[in-house]
Amino acid sequence: MPITDKVAAAKQIGEFLQAVISNGGFKLKYRITVDPPMAENREWEHPEILVEFAGPDSGLLLERAGELLRSFELLASEILRLQGNEHEKIWFDCKNFRAQRIEELQTAARVAAEQVRRTSEPYRFGPMSSRERRIVHLALREEKDLRTESDGEGGRRSVVLYPGSYKTAGSPARRERRPN
Repeated sequence: MPITDKVAAAKQIGEFLQAVISNGGFKLKYRITVDPPMAENREWEHPEILVEFAGPDSGLLLERAGELLRSFELLASEILRLQGNEHEKIWFDCKNFRAQRIEELQTAARVAAEQVRRTSEPYRFGPMSSRERRIVHLALREEKDLRTESDGEGGRRSVVLYPGSYKTAGSPARRERRPN
């Protein structure tokens, strides 16, 4: 279901967070912004609702590569009944974690591209969320001598980077598949 009333959705998220923070004993504050300004030069960042956390327990949200932060975000998506790639409509962040993670993924993509060029062998990234896979695809889309594909199922889905002329087993020539 698309977010038709963003203010009401933000209120629902706020009620959820208030309950989790108070019942969980967290020392956190949060700010919810509806239609935040778009980040410069980052076309993949355009959430309709942004939730930013701060406070003494911020570190807990960021442990294990932001697992708790992502869990809060997933639960909020479920509360709003967001489907498919509508999860892009809400973002939770803490201590600029998202920007740092995007930079890590872009750097990993550049390093992998050089390795694939040097070895002429495919490179498989570790499992990633759909959001992170999209960032890798976008980071590599201008590399005309390479192609990216997502492979795997569920939580084990990852990006594979191929030399442009690489032929995969069982297929004489694969079409380039990149996000729009």
